[in-house]
Amino acid sequence: MKHKIAFAMIMGIITTGIISFTLISINVGINEKFLKIWIKSWATAYLVVIPAILIIGPRVQKIVDNLFNEKKI
Repeated sequence: MKHKIAFAMIMGIITTGIISFTLISINVGINEKFLKIWIKSWATAYLVVIPAILIIGPRVQKIVDNLFNEKKI
């Protein structure tokens, strides 16, 4: 379980950082307010994505496992 939580936290930092940076850059542009808006958006996204990864992740893993599960005859 520790590995799953660590994975969720690290993956959450990376993905929310990239996505929030990109979307804020596109929608607001790089200006004097950019850093403040980005940090606030990043923090909000991070708080949302960690539980999502922990709750949705195992279900997605099962779907992927089923998709690639080769049936032995």
